[in-house]
Amino acid sequence: MSATRPVGINSTVSTSTSSAQTSAISQQSDTLRVVAESVGVYVNYGANPTATNENIYVGTSDDLKISLGPVSAQKVVGVTKGTSTIIDFPEGTGSPFDVGDTVSLTAPNQAAFNFSHQTVTAVNRTAGVGGYFSTRITVSYNSSAVSGTFADPDATLRKSFKVAVKTEAGTGKAYIQQVQAS
Repeated sequence: MSATRPVGINSTVSTSTSSAQTSAISQQSDTLRVVAESVGVYVNYGANPTATNENIYVGTSDDLKISLGPVSAQKVVGVTKGTSTIIDFPEGTGSPFDVGDTVSLTAPNQAAFNFSHQTVTAVNRTAGVGGYFSTRITVSYNSSAVSGTFADPDATLRKSFKVAVKTEAGTGKAYIQQVQAS
């Protein structure tokens, strides 16, 4: 017998024969639990997914746990504002993100710098260019209107995803929650 511990928030999606998406979810666990109410659902996840009858099916008789893969997160030590945003990671740590990943920034002490579900457009691992000796990534977030200078020691960038669901017939709900299984 295994136990599950909820991580983050629970998302509820009303289902129909058309694909419906959750809002962005910051990845905090390697497992996603899906429960279908009333009717079975097809589930897809990713940067901007669409659920089709070709995706994972979750019936109403049991929940399904889907592997999301390893959690990708990194401390942020610098933000360069502009029409696209440059994120600096601590020297010697590297980037767990690749071009095409979607990410969300949480800066609890400087909420004006927060953003959700933006695409990584470049990863620069070149050391010593322009005085920077750390990995930098570029994100498709326009931060040019953010005021102030970034200096939040508790800021974290996390991979984010959305979940899409649909049914073949009828309406119902799908409950989506990241969990830790033991």
